[in-house]
Amino acid sequence: MRKRKLHNNHLRTMFHFLLGTARWAAPVAALGLLAACSSSQTSTDTASTTAKADSTGMAQPNAAATASTAPKPVTPGKPKPTWGPGIHPEMQAVIEALDSLSGGPTAKPMAQMTPQEARKAPSAADAAMATMKKFNIPTPPATADTMSRTVAPGVKVRIYTPKGATGSLPVIVYYHGGGWVIANLDTYDASVRSLSEQTGAVVVSVAYRQAPENKFPTAHNDSFAAYQWVVKNAASIKGDPNKIAVAGESAGGNLACAVSMMARDKKVAMPKYQLIVYPIAGYDLNTPSYVANTQTKPLNKDLMAWFFKYYLRTPADGKSPMIDLVHANLKGLPAATIITAQYDPLMSEGKMLADNLQKAGVKVQYKNYDGVTHEFFGMAAVVPEAKEAQAFAVEGLKSALK
Repeated sequence: MRKRKLHNNHLRTMFHFLLGTARWAAPVAALGLLAACSSSQTSTDTASTTAKADSTGMAQPNAAATASTAPKPVTPGKPKPTWGPGIHPEMQAVIEALDSLSGGPTAKPMAQMTPQEARKAPSAADAAMATMKKFNIPTPPATADTMSRTVAPGVKVRIYTPKGATGSLPVIVYYHGGGWVIANLDTYDASVRSLSEQTGAVVVSVAYRQAPENKFPTAHNDSFAAYQWVVKNAASIKGDPNKIAVAGESAGGNLACAVSMMARDKKVAMPKYQLIVYPIAGYDLNTPSYVANTQTKPLNKDLMAWFFKYYLRTPADGKSPMIDLVHANLKGLPAATIITAQYDPLMSEGKMLADNLQKAGVKVQYKNYDGVTHEFFGMAAVVPEAKEAQAFAVEGLKSALK
């Protein structure tokens, strides 16, 4: 039993690695492997039922078996949620899977959990994987090799290098989401692998220390320390120190922009570009999108208040330019791509950040995606808008890092 458990845990990690790869013309993903690999004892039996000999003695596919394992259209099983009357079907299917994994409508909301409980709760990435399993979406190959490094006290990174890469490659320093409290490198592995594959860059994914064990500004300082390490050591990881970008989602989007400001203020080499995806960019919980998205999933107003409660030392920290990006000095920052989602309390501040960067003279590409929620970006295997958003993000990155 222990051996089987370890095997399945290994597969789970692989699925997070492969979840968001978006290079395929049709959606692809990681859970097709689960049915094929969950038990080695069934592999021979499966082979015997999926092929038969024709009159020439050659094995032929079993049509019924092939149909049963072919990818199916991703469709929801319930009416649209009241909070998302315009939610798109693929996104709704993922949210339904999240509800199911979390225990249904009577489940304890994350905003009522302790941080320790919340870290064990199903994530949006888990829900996307369950959706892929349900609709028979096959597994793409891994296109990046990984290794881990400790780059500062308490700060580890996972380095993704395109397989077979030679020469000096661009580098993207990536910061994961989770409100500075939950989630980890595996949770956002799909986004990272997609960015590495589509840009041909080395991606350094940063495991900054989290709250409440480590309050503000620990995550911000750790993120800057990791960036400095990359600037100084890019050549040792096949990277070009003159072609470094920063990227992040949610709290990670906040960290990416904050790192750019810290580099500017501390006279450190600036990133060449910023990819900022549905960032935490302010401390105002009464913006239009906060008011409109009090019940949205996976992120809503109560959960954002919960994140601030655990990361900030006092409410005064919310006014720090490292948190309140929309009111910070944004002059002299690198060009940016900013992406937001319709059903997300952070949409208004993401748009405001884009507007204020432009007012400060920074070149910005901005796009909001309708019909989707917070966390959609890494779901390219399931959600068409995620594939589109990744292509939009990659366009800006490749142009800046060429």
